[in-house]
Amino acid sequence: MPCDDKTDSCAAEQAEGKAADWANAECMCVTLDRQRLAALLDAELGERGAGDTLLASQSNLFANAPVFIDPATLSAMTEVVTAIEAVVRIPAFRSVVMGWAPSSAARDFGPKGVLMGYDFHLTANGPRLIEINTNAGGAFLNALLADAQTQCCRETRPALAADISQDTFRTRISRMFEEEWHAQDRAGELESIAIVDDDPEGQPLFPEFLAARTLLQEHGYEAVVAGPEDLELSPAGLLFEGRKIDLVYNRLVDFSLNRPESRTLREAYMTGRVVLSPNPHIHALYADKRNLCLLSDPDWLASSGLSEREQKVILAAVPKTTIVDRDNAETFWSERRDWFFKPARGYGSKAAYRGAKLTKRVWSEIVEGGYVAQRFTPPSTRKVRLETDIVELKVDVRLYTYAGEILLRAARLYQGQATNMRTPGGGFSPILPMPDDSACGFR
Repeated sequence: MPCDDKTDSCAAEQAEGKAADWANAECMCVTLDRQRLAALLDAELGERGAGDTLLASQSNLFANAPVFIDPATLSAMTEVVTAIEAVVRIPAFRSVVMGWAPSSAARDFGPKGVLMGYDFHLTANGPRLIEINTNAGGAFLNALLADAQTQCCRETRPALAADISQDTFRTRISRMFEEEWHAQDRAGELESIAIVDDDPEGQPLFPEFLAARTLLQEHGYEAVVAGPEDLELSPAGLLFEGRKIDLVYNRLVDFSLNRPESRTLREAYMTGRVVLSPNPHIHALYADKRNLCLLSDPDWLASSGLSEREQKVILAAVPKTTIVDRDNAETFWSERRDWFFKPARGYGSKAAYRGAKLTKRVWSEIVEGGYVAQRFTPPSTRKVRLETDIVELKVDVRLYTYAGEILLRAARLYQGQATNMRTPGGGFSPILPMPDDSACGFR
């Protein structure tokens, strides 16, 4: 369904700001071909009708509308990823973050971390890096979503197809797992991969595990989906139902592998009997939110050995972040409306709070320790048509990466304090590049 006919006013409105901003506010395109998406899901999930079932049961998993972003902003986000990768290589940075990391994170086995997630909010002054995730979900589903889009604007469709086509994504993913295998100095061929999470069939993104399994099987690997309690350890290595597992694609949120159900996987990892990615070492380097305190500290960055350009890029992108303790608690409480409070080793917005909505009871828990305060950065918005109404949804942008390489770009549309897949009209959304000098080009 094409956009509303706004072409006559397009040039005038774009002159006041970016073309992408105009399109996010005015373009009511429905670009998602749900019939094609259902067919793609059938193929990936391995069952006829599975796509329709998923789309009916999780109606807010995929948004009908794309998110428009100008190429300069996309380039700026890529530059942030490159600069963060440079920081992580610095011995001084590693020394500090390993000081607050768990013991299971101490050893570097070599892997770089499959499908990292760099999450951004877009602002008038450029993208802001809100957090980095090592168990970033949604990549396999977003790759299918990108392949199920109809054309909206002439300028955007070719860029989308060339950037994140199914063939390109599949090739990159296969190469990524091979590189992780060899990064741990493994001889021979990678043969078997287990996708591991707690109660995988009960996870909202279980269909993604099936899609990942299908992709890996198509590339010649023996791939299974398992819970950590399904694994066994033997002198030969890690086993699942008697079959040896070479590599575990780790989707657990037990980042330290400290829970009882992770005991077998932890021992296999710590003794080098399986390649685990991502692993506790990678999480400590990238995803512990205390790391953002260093990345937003101009004095620390100035002493780090980074280039001036890298320092500038990071400081512009990372909101000021500080560890909350009893010494600064009173100040943060009085200024709480300006801050967002997150558990240092949290995930998925669990136990994260917007300061403006904090209660005294919750604040007393935050002060006990384990939290950081991050300068609140409101997300940008995208207006979409919802039946007969137009609603304004918040936008988070995620770059899926491997070793600093951008594998996929996607957005999430939502309402509320944090991202969710429960907002009518929201869900995963493809990113369409839109240059500022484009004439709207709506059909």
